[in-house]
Parts: sequence; C-alpha cells; structure tokens
Amino acid sequence: MVGIKPTDLPPTAAVKIFGAGTAACFADLVTFPLDTAKVRLQIQGESTAASGSAVVKYRGVFGTIATMVHTEGARSLYNGLVAGLQRQMSFASVRIGLYDSMKQFYTRGSENANIVTRLMAGCTTGAMAVVFAQPTDVVKVRFQAQVRQSDGLKRYNGTMDAYRTIARDEGVRGLWKGCMPNITRNAIVNCAELVTYDVIKELILKYDLMTDNLPCHFTAAFGAGFCTTIVASPVDVVKTRFMNSTTGQYSSALNCALTMLTKEGPTAFYKGFVPSFLRLGSWNIVMFVSYEQIKRGLTRMQSSWESPF
Repeated sequence: MVGIKPTDLPPTAAVKIFGAGTAACFADLVTFPLDTAKVRLQIQGESTAASGSAVVKYRGVFGTIATMVHTEGARSLYNGLVAGLQRQMSFASVRIGLYDSMKQFYTRGSENANIVTRLMAGCTTGAMAVVFAQPTDVVKVRFQAQVRQSDGLKRYNGTMDAYRTIARDEGVRGLWKGCMPNITRNAIVNCAELVTYDVIKELILKYDLMTDNLPCHFTAAFGAGFCTTIVASPVDVVKTRFMNSTTGQYSSALNCALTMLTKEGPTAFYKGFVPSFLRLGSWNIVMFVSYEQIKRGLTRMQSSWESPF
C-alpha cells in the first residue's frame, strides 16, 4: 500500500500477511450479520422459483435481520462465523497481505506501479486466495443459507460436521464447489477493492488533502467498498446461488447465471445490493483502518526489537 515515508521502516511480508488476516477477522466479527442477511436475500428468488410460491419472506436488509431474529433467534445471524473466521485468516492473508509483494514482483522490485500492474497484482492474489480458502467459503455460505426447520433439524450440526458431510455426500470436489466463479469474483473484488483503495489513498496524499492517518484510511476504504459492490455484486450472487445449490440443480456457474436471467430477470444479479454495500462498505472501513494500525504497531514493535538502544 502507498503512504510509507522514506524514513519509515516498511512492514515485512510476514507483518502484512498476519495483519491482513487479523484485520479481516475483526471486520468479519463486526459485519457478519449483514453478510448473512445478504446471503438470505440472494438465495430468496431461488427458493421462491423452486416452490412456485410468490411469498417473499425477507424484505430489505434490516427486515431480513428482524425476521431471522424473530423466527430463528439472534444466534442465526452468526451462522457460519467459525468458517467465516477460518476463511478470512487464510483468505485475506493471501489476497491482501501479498498484494504489495505481488506488485513488486510484477515491477521487478520497483515501487512505481502503474494501474495495469496493480490490477494484475489484485487478480493474482485474489485467485491464489480462492485456491487456498474455497472449502471455508463453501461451508460459510451453507451455514448462512440454512434455515432451522420446524422440527429443529438443521442441514449441518457444526463446522467440522459440514466439512465431513460435504466431502462424504458430494466428494472432496464438493468443498471446491463454485471455485471458478469464486476465482472470477475475487479477482474482480480484489481489483476493485485493493486497487481503488490504493489509488484513492495515493491521490489524497499526493494533493495533501489529508495526512496518512485514520480519516484518509476511512475515506479510501469507503470509496473502495462502494466501487467493489457495484462491480462484484452480479458475480457474488451467482457464486452464492451455485455454492448453496444441491447436486444437479445447476450444471455449471454459467447455467446458474442463465437460469437466474431467464426466470428472474437481470435485476436478480443485484439481489441483496443494499446489504452487500452496507456489508462491504463497513467491512472495508473496519478492515483497512485496522490493517493500517496493525501494520504500524507490528512494525514499531519489530523496529524496537531490532534497535533496543
């Protein structure tokens, strides 16, 4: 990321990887109910089309949260939290923590990265992260989508049970279900999120609009969240539907997208847009602000250890 002064000790790759994973976990803890509401809204049209019913169970992000609390209890808002934290620790550590290193790789060590280089770095780390963390994402989405039945039965009884059940019933490949649409989504998300944050922050500092501190990080993160939601929402909806689908429901992610288009129209690709923006906007703010502070704190600690006197 931009903003390091020449006199500052730059954070190491290890600091960035650990800091990114930790900051992302903290952001997930804060915004997880919004993410769960987004998933429920995204799959709502799917269940309505399957049953042939026109009844709409969830209306809006806050209406969805209220309905879930009333019918399933407040804990339902955090369904899949364990898998979500596992996902962020392995996923964000790669896609965010290795972003600067990948920029330097493409520029052969130079700090002057143009927009194409930044986009390439974002696409690369986003795709790499999916390969590592896809099983955690599948389990997280399944947990968020599951509704407690009237007899009290649930699709999965716990995080480890979900991993075992999916591997047993769908094969190991089931844990990587939706990997290709997720790679597409996260390449897009990473480019929109990290590159937008990088560019906005760089422009703010270049024109001395703010100093490299919390208000600057907040503004850049908010802009990154808004741009990311607009760009990534269609792919995100397809990814959620496909990963939550039963065996044989869709032949591929493309088939899922075409089914949505023919049965529900183009607006289906922006189902859950408001909770997506609320979630991504707030997630980006919490994550980037935390990430910048964690990097600085760890770098100061590292510097004091290396220069005790």
